[in-house]
Amino acid sequence: MRMLFAAALTLALGTAAVAADTKVALTGENTKITFVGTKPDGKHEGGFKALTGTATVTGNDLTTLKIEVEIDMDSTWSDNEKLTGHLKAPDFFSVKDYPKAKFVSTKVAKTDGGVTVTGDLTLRGKTASISFPATVSAADGKLKLNSAFTIDKTQFGMTYGAGKIDDKVALTVAVDAK
Repeated sequence: MRMLFAAALTLALGTAAVAADTKVALTGENTKITFVGTKPDGKHEGGFKALTGTATVTGNDLTTLKIEVEIDMDSTWSDNEKLTGHLKAPDFFSVKDYPKAKFVSTKVAKTDGGVTVTGDLTLRGKTASISFPATVSAADGKLKLNSAFTIDKTQFGMTYGAGKIDDKVALTVAVDAK
């Protein structure tokens, strides 16, 4: 009888120690993706207003972070109305042909300052693996993620303005979801 009780207690305690998942919905309300494009004589800021997705972390292990997000490219905005229209045209995002962009994480590794998130970014029908540094916290059904990094727009077929517009575009991602 003692043996049965000890086994039941061990099973119960072991089960209680299993960490719960933190799973949050990502929306344009709780996830902000902005960009800065530069050229020799200035810069333009913009971003995306509409997106959907999920982020999941098991327990406190940030290396289990899984992110999947889809961006409505028609929600692109910039600091200049004429530029916003041009960004949606074939020279850049070609929104009529490619209405959605997608990011799916494939790996998360711990670093001294947080984590490095690696995943596949699909933009304009082209998929490239990208990695970016991030600070992440997940607890009590809440997820916070902050990151700033650059991507090369030419990887996604955006070559308009070569030599006049920088190929590197700065991105900022801020998630505060529950």
